[in-house]
Amino acid sequence: MKPHLIVLDLDGTLLTDDKVISKKTAHTLKLAEEQGHHVMIATGRPYRASSMYYRELGLKTPIVNFNGAFVHNPTDRSWKTFHETISLPVVNDVVEAMQDFRLHNIIAEVMDDVYLQYHDEKLLDILSFGAPVIKHGDIRESLQVEPTSLLIQADPKYVDPIRKHLAEVHAEAIDHRRWGAPWDVIEIVRHGLNKAVGISHVAKWIGIPRERIIAFGDEDNDLEMIDYAGVGVAMANGIDRLKSIADEVTTLTNNEDGIAEVLKERLLLTNKI
Repeated sequence: MKPHLIVLDLDGTLLTDDKVISKKTAHTLKLAEEQGHHVMIATGRPYRASSMYYRELGLKTPIVNFNGAFVHNPTDRSWKTFHETISLPVVNDVVEAMQDFRLHNIIAEVMDDVYLQYHDEKLLDILSFGAPVIKHGDIRESLQVEPTSLLIQADPKYVDPIRKHLAEVHAEAIDHRRWGAPWDVIEIVRHGLNKAVGISHVAKWIGIPRERIIAFGDEDNDLEMIDYAGVGVAMANGIDRLKSIADEVTTLTNNEDGIAEVLKERLLLTNKI
């Protein structure tokens, strides 16, 4: 069988609800690599919050972070890094407009620097992976460089109105998505960026055509990736919108080795799993 590129979202896909990789799934991925296939991660997380899984799997491939805004190869510094940011004038316009909505917080991430508008212990728990530099205060004053991403945390009833505003006013400058439950967070990146864009850079470098890309996801930030891949697979626990466009839906969830099930069948993995 010709080599395939296996692309894995993290939360709700590769990771169980306990945020670990099951032994069966890890073994299946290793077996796929031994048979000549390539494995990579594509996540909305920054690298500092995904590096532990990258190392656990022993990967050598590039990784897609920030939903396509940052693509690099941690094991090969000669590999051309792709890093697209949001312009400061757009960031300031968005922050200014958000004053008309009921917000909990606004967060800007510049690679491994985190800027919080307001101190929030709960958010700090998920933003503190990898010991980033964290700064507090008005982002319009503290942020002096273009961020990789911008996060807006709002009351649930304001999420859709905020997204409507962003679509109407900033559609040519930014793209935005909503985090999965239980977070009422809107994530903003530069316009035209998504996981599929990042994966295309990697696939071209490896020499894998789209028809030999198998991608796994569960949320709306996986939509472009699942549509782009030759075989786009939605997890059983995935959102309905993703399932509706996927080529295949696993019968098992992220807690039940759904990835292993599909790969064993698709790639004809013959060793005992």
